[in-house]
Amino acid sequence: MRLDRFLKVSRLIKRRTLAKEVCDQGRVLLNGRVAKAASEVEVGDRLTINFGTRTMTVEVAAIKENARVEEASQMYQILGPEGTLRP
Repeated sequence: MRLDRFLKVSRLIKRRTLAKEVCDQGRVLLNGRVAKAASEVEVGDRLTINFGTRTMTVEVAAIKENARVEEASQMYQILGPEGTLRP
């Protein structure tokens, strides 16, 4: 599955166009490397997403083409700090 689509389906990022923009700005790392929106995501991959003042690291646990709200959080496991704000 494409990275931008995974970010949208898993609800890590609200819209696919926003996910594509974040990837194009180099703010998403896939297994430690800057990833493009079209990069393929597989189970076990690690994503580091920089949201400006927050950085989140997650591991891909499942890939689903469509996920309901209840299922979306099961698509990834949070590994790194979530919501750490810089003063």
